[in-house]
This record gives sequence, C-alpha cells and structure tokens, in this order.
Amino acid sequence: MASRSAPTSLRKRIRRKTPLLTMVSPVTVWMVILIAVPLAYVLLISFCSTDESHHIVFAFSVQNYVKLFDPTLLSIYGNSLLIAGLSCLISILVGYPFATIMANSSPFKRTLMMAFLMLPFWTNSLIRLYGWRSILGSNGFINSVLQELGLITQPLELLYNHFAVVLGMVYVLLPFMVLPIYTVILKLDHSLLEAASDLGARPARRFFKVTLPLTSSGIFAGSIMVFIPALGYFFVSNLMGGGTTQLIGNVIARQFKEAFNWPFGAALSIILILITLILVRAYTKTGGKMDDLGAM
Repeated sequence: MASRSAPTSLRKRIRRKTPLLTMVSPVTVWMVILIAVPLAYVLLISFCSTDESHHIVFAFSVQNYVKLFDPTLLSIYGNSLLIAGLSCLISILVGYPFATIMANSSPFKRTLMMAFLMLPFWTNSLIRLYGWRSILGSNGFINSVLQELGLITQPLELLYNHFAVVLGMVYVLLPFMVLPIYTVILKLDHSLLEAASDLGARPARRFFKVTLPLTSSGIFAGSIMVFIPALGYFFVSNLMGGGTTQLIGNVIARQFKEAFNWPFGAALSIILILITLILVRAYTKTGGKMDDLGAM
C-alpha cells in the first residue's frame, strides 16, 4: 500500500503544479534566451582578447579590466559621473514640482499634464534633439532673439559643451524622474500633512519633515532611472556635445563600432551593469520596491 500511495501522491503534486509551470516556463525561457544568455556572453568575452584581425580569442585574461584604470579613462569616468549627476539633480528640481502639481490637480488637468509629458515620446529622440540643435545653434532661435534685442553682439556658444549635453539628457530623461515621484505623491497620506499643520508646522517645515521623507523612495527610483541611462546615452553627447564631451557610453560604442575591440567594450559594459546593481541594491535597502521600478 505504501509503494502504491507514493507514486499517486507524486502524480497529484505534479498535476497541481502543471498549470503554474505552463504559465511560468515560457516567460522563464524567453528571459533566459533574451537576457541571461546575452549577459553571460558579454561577461565571457570581457575576459577574452582579440588577435590582429580583431577576432575574439577565447583565452582567459584580466587585461581588459586592467585597462579600465587608464588615466584617460578615469577622466572620462569622472566626466560621465558629473554629467549624469547634474542631469539627475536638474531632473529632480524640475520634475518634483511638476509631479506635485500634477498629483494635486483635478483629473482633467492631470490627464492633460500627463499627455504633455508623454507626447514627446511619440517622436524619435534624435529628431527632438536635432530640434534643440536648431534652437541653440549660432543662428538659432535664442541667439537670433538676443541679437535682435541688442543684448549680445556675438552668438553665445550654447552647443557642443557640457551645458548642451546636460540639457539634452534632462530633456530626454525627465519623464523617468516625474513618473515615479508622481506615483509616490499620489499614494501620500494627506492626513499626515494635516496633522503637521495642526501641530503648527509651516509649509516649508512640513515639506522637509513630512512630505520629502515620505516621497524619498520616488526620488531615489527616478534618480536611478535617470542616472544610469545618462552614463550610456552616447547619442545625446554626440549630437549636443559634438564629440567634445565623452561619456562611458561613447567609449563602449567606439570599441564595438570602430575599434572592433569587443572584449574591452564588454568589460566597460560589465562596469555599467555593476553600477546599476549597486544602485538598485541601495534602493531596495532604503525601502524601495522593485515593482515601482518596473512599473515606470
């Protein structure tokens, strides 16, 4: 009896889990094929080298990671962190008030503001950046107006510098800052704000002591979603910086497209992945939820 009951109970367990397996397995397979396998290949070739014909030589070496400490690359890392940090800070300063106003507006105004925020996504980023180039150029709209008003005699250099690159990054990535902050503000318990007011807290003190701490997870989530892409959006620095501003993304793109040094480009990509994992880990450690990142 014991020998018969064991296979029967096993079949029952398999039968109960079969619907779950049929739902999970396709997703798991696609994630393994489209995410895990490419990442594993990138990690693998980062420890390889190239021959004179730029073919990958599958021989273990850490030379690519040693090259990461080259003084020239260290300056590019610092430049990338500066651009990404400034883009993140400006996105917070612009996005937080916008998200607050949108969350506290009527449903109609909220929908309208959301439409204005998301409509640019319907147009390719390159086209929108070319629009900014025509606005900021020497003969662009801003310089033309300033010269007509007699405020300047020579065109201002608004393109091909850090200012233009940061502006382009903020313009492209601002929605990724607004949306998580907006989501957190919508979930804010307004009774806490009323209690702070009843206790005599002025608006500024109420904001820094109550509102800001309660919405910090949204700020952190938005910062991750702005900071990480800002390190790698090489097309923004190419168009707005004219090649004068080099980011980590520019170096990676050059290794794959021009130098054909895929192992070194893979090593740089692994560094970006590690930075992402560290920031996401810090986000979850401070109470952030992965679902909030995935919902953006």
